[in-house]
Amino acid sequence: MIEILGPAEIEKMRQSGLLAAATLRMAGTHVRPGITTDQLDKLCDEFTRDHGGISAPLNYKGFPRSICTSVNEVVCHGIPSRKQVLAEGDIVNIDVTTILNGYHGDTSRTFLVGEVSEEARKVTETALECMNAGIAAVLPGGRIRDIGAAIEDIAHARSFSVVRDYCGHGIHRVFHAEPQVPHYRFRGANPRFRPGMTFTVEPMINVGTWRVRLLGDGWTVKTTDSKLSAQFEHTILVTEEGHDILTDQALLPGTKYDV
Repeated sequence: MIEILGPAEIEKMRQSGLLAAATLRMAGTHVRPGITTDQLDKLCDEFTRDHGGISAPLNYKGFPRSICTSVNEVVCHGIPSRKQVLAEGDIVNIDVTTILNGYHGDTSRTFLVGEVSEEARKVTETALECMNAGIAAVLPGGRIRDIGAAIEDIAHARSFSVVRDYCGHGIHRVFHAEPQVPHYRFRGANPRFRPGMTFTVEPMINVGTWRVRLLGDGWTVKTTDSKLSAQFEHTILVTEEGHDILTDQALLPGTKYDV
C-alpha cells in the first residue's frame, strides 16, 4: 500500500529533507584526497545530531555506520572505514538519510576527488542528468514507469548502463516503503502518481555492465566488471502540479541549516 501524506506530515518531510540536504552539503566541503570515509561518517553523524536529528542508516538492519560511502566501482551501501583513504582521481558517493521528528530525508551525491579521469567525470555527469530526467518525469497523470524510461534513455544514449538490482523507494515515517521505483523500463506494478506520495529517485549508472555483486560483509555492492559507478539521489513529493524536491540544497539559504 502506498501511503499518501497529509499537510502536517509533508511539513515534517520537508524539515527532514532540509536537514539531509544540509548534512550532505557539509560533507561535500570535506571531500579531498587524504580524508578517510570514517572521518566523513563522523562529521555527518555529529552534524545531524547537532541539528536535532539522527542518522537513519546507523544500526538499520545491522548497518554499522551513519552514512554510506561508495568509492569508484562500489555501486551502493559502502561502509565507511578508517582504512579507506580517498585518493586523487577517486569518485565517492555519499548517501545521507536523516530522521527528524519521526520522518526521513534521503539524498546522495557523487563527488569528484581532485582531478579525475574523463570517464569518471562523464559517468558522474550522466548520473546527475539521469536523476534530473527521472524527477522531471513526475508529472500529473504520469506513472512510476515514466521515471525509469527517462533515465534509461539518457544512460543508454551515453553508452552507460543502469543498475537493476537496486531501486528508489517510498519513504516517510518508514525508511523503505512502497512504491518501488525502478530506474529502467520494467514490467509489473506501475502505480499512477498521486499528490502526497513521497519517494526517492536514485539511479546508479555504470560504465560497463549493469550487473553487480554483493560482498561478504552483506552490504557493499560492486560492479561485476570492476568499472566505475556513479549515483545521485533526491527525495521527491508528488504535488497537484507535479513534484517538489524535498532534499534540494537550493532551499537551504535562509533556513536554520544554512551554516
